[in-house]
Amino acid sequence: MSGNLKIAVNTRLLLPQRMEGIARFIHEISSRLVSNHPEVEFHFLFDRPYDDRFIYSDNVIPHVLFPPSRHPILWYWWFEYSVNRFLKKNDIDVFFSGDMYLSLKSKIPCLYVSHDLNYIHYPQGLRYSHQLFLQSFFPRYHRKADHIITVSEFSKSDIVQQYAISPDKISVAYNDVPSGFRKFNSEEIQSVRDRFSSSVPFFIYVGSLHPRKNLERLLRAFDKFKTENALPHKLLVYGRKAFKTGTIFSTYDTMQTKSEVVFVDQDQCSVPEILPAAEALIYPSLFEGFGIPILEAFHSGIPVITSNVSSMPEVAGNAALLVEPESIESISQAMHTILQPELRQRLLAEAEKQKKQFDWNRSAQLVWGELFKLSKPQGS
Repeated sequence: MSGNLKIAVNTRLLLPQRMEGIARFIHEISSRLVSNHPEVEFHFLFDRPYDDRFIYSDNVIPHVLFPPSRHPILWYWWFEYSVNRFLKKNDIDVFFSGDMYLSLKSKIPCLYVSHDLNYIHYPQGLRYSHQLFLQSFFPRYHRKADHIITVSEFSKSDIVQQYAISPDKISVAYNDVPSGFRKFNSEEIQSVRDRFSSSVPFFIYVGSLHPRKNLERLLRAFDKFKTENALPHKLLVYGRKAFKTGTIFSTYDTMQTKSEVVFVDQDQCSVPEILPAAEALIYPSLFEGFGIPILEAFHSGIPVITSNVSSMPEVAGNAALLVEPESIESISQAMHTILQPELRQRLLAEAEKQKKQFDWNRSAQLVWGELFKLSKPQGS
């Protein structure tokens, strides 16, 4: 390949304290693209002052484009004017946008990542202004993209069904976990329990706090589990408050066993520092395009309870106990069942096999292949 290939990457979500699903995908894929292809000139497009840790190598040229885009009006401005103008002015060969937004006005080839269509399935979990924007623009974004990457076969099928897009236009590049996850020994497990759960075993939920994550039913299910079983277990809820959390905390306030629930903020510790000490991960989300915490639990050596809907059975394979996410009884019963030693050992053995299906390097190679197809180096 000639050395003058120029790829622009939408990196506006790369913020050190907000490295959740979409931002994690952008970081893991982009860092590998940069490392694997030093001959390529990568232009990273930020919408505010950036952190130097995301400028991975000398072949990355960062740019801050005005305005900071965290509102529908500013989304439109940033992508349709600022990004479009930059791509045209700088003779970019291909635009890689990993956060489900792109520029409709731009004529530059675009590789577009669509993580999930939760705005269609669970619109009640979004602010009204955001929902209106997504309903208007996301169908156009998917049709405008020259090729689409998504993160699960479920999401691929959903995109095909919702937007009548050919499956040939969509490739699946799975998520994986960040580095740093490992199993804990007994002393490490007890140390975490001493710090967070009054020295007793605990279940854990990992993820942001908002309606789609189904925390109200999780809390009610745990309340049922505790009142029906003379067991010492606590429930740790780990993650940041997103929005529409009022019903979560009103449910918590009505629990008979709310003293057994501990909310852990991200500032207190990282996920790899707490997850391996849990008795099990409980991840009963109503809808996911992937569900990275499931894989994080596999790498932490703990069993998983997760939902039997959307992408979660695909990610979990035979390595998790699946529940009906809208059934409090189903979730509560799973908490009891997951404590059975033989079942735990079987799930953990399956997890060792299942986790091998997911690899950032393979996904980065797939993304590069699609970028290469779309790119048009100068002079070609």
